[in-house]
Amino acid sequence: MKILVVGGGAREHAFAWKLSRERNVTDVLCAPGNPGVEGVARCFPADPGNPAEALAIARRERVDLTLVGPELPLSRGIVDLFASHHLAIVGPSAAAAELESSKAFAKDFMARHQVPTARFRVCDSADAALAGIARGEFGYPVVIKADGLAAGKGVAIADDRAAAEEAIRVAMVDRRFGAAGARIVLEEFLAGQEASYFVLADGVACMPLSSAQDHKRVYDDDRGPNTGGMGAFAPSPLVTPDVERRVLDEIVRPVLDGMQREGRPYRGFLYVGLMLTTDGPKVIEFNVRFGDPEAQVMLPMLDEDLSWLLGEAATGALPSRPAHFRREPHVGVVLAAGGYPDSVETGKTIEGLAAAEQVPGAIVFHAGTSRRDGRIVTSGGRVLTVVGRGQTYRDAIDMAYAAGSLIHFDGMQFRRDIGRKALVVSG
Repeated sequence: MKILVVGGGAREHAFAWKLSRERNVTDVLCAPGNPGVEGVARCFPADPGNPAEALAIARRERVDLTLVGPELPLSRGIVDLFASHHLAIVGPSAAAAELESSKAFAKDFMARHQVPTARFRVCDSADAALAGIARGEFGYPVVIKADGLAAGKGVAIADDRAAAEEAIRVAMVDRRFGAAGARIVLEEFLAGQEASYFVLADGVACMPLSSAQDHKRVYDDDRGPNTGGMGAFAPSPLVTPDVERRVLDEIVRPVLDGMQREGRPYRGFLYVGLMLTTDGPKVIEFNVRFGDPEAQVMLPMLDEDLSWLLGEAATGALPSRPAHFRREPHVGVVLAAGGYPDSVETGKTIEGLAAAEQVPGAIVFHAGTSRRDGRIVTSGGRVLTVVGRGQTYRDAIDMAYAAGSLIHFDGMQFRRDIGRKALVVSG
């Protein structure tokens, strides 16, 4: 099987790494990939946000199956385009991808199908949003979300009216998130602990995957602005068998059934961002693809062929059983550029990659890297994800940080508490 992976981040490196190790895969292609991906796949220059470029590669190279990593090409209809040319691809249609590309659609959809989530109000103007804040209908803290795609940075939690009004101005007046902030969602703040749950769907059936916990804030102890994710661990000890059952029964299956009834059958990975409240699990958000950095810790744990699962999902033949995962916990630490998540410093030489990759049990996935004059240099905000595994969470944490300590580039920043939450729960 020849498989094309669309995207160029650490998640796509993890996909290519996993697929390249499977007996039924003869060739892995990636568009555009990155220097790390080049070690396990053939990379082709392409703009992942332009579905036509991926289509041209798939047709020219006669790939058997395409897997889409990022959300942008999904929202722009890459699956619809490939389907119109009768090419196998895994991912939701543009209509189904609205679960992520429009927070307003997702909230309205959940209301229609009685999926547990926070109370909310959709606001189409700054005046309407400011009026909602003035009424104080959700109290404080209050959550302000940009409606569209904002690379994981379009959410603010405001502790008082002044902070809420500032967040509204940033999104709707200053347009810091571009068109994504033209509409916002005001939402009640949910108290509890966060976790993520993942399934793979084929339009009708779904295969439960596993759970993880992400670390969104840039600094230790969940301080500072939101990011695309500073690290993750899997599985989440918070997602007990009872919690998993409730997530599947009360959230996943109603969502998939509702999407099918509304003419938007869902195929591909579904990421359910959860708040585990005293009233049970509630949805914070949906992502219509595998998470990043969750993919980097979960894919090395998958104990069966991803290529086979993808093929079954693409053809509507996915078994409903849970996927097979190894029991060893995995922890991933993101090494980010100086200035991230705001204005980042790029072009910094990365040293120590070879040494880190030789640490037994550690894996280094590339994200914001490129080649320059024979060197690997930084080219984005999140530069690398260093993954460690172990018999315990502590072992996995220690391995990830031991490998990460061998890597250096000017301005490098990372959190030093990735995985600590697992230790608190599991002991």
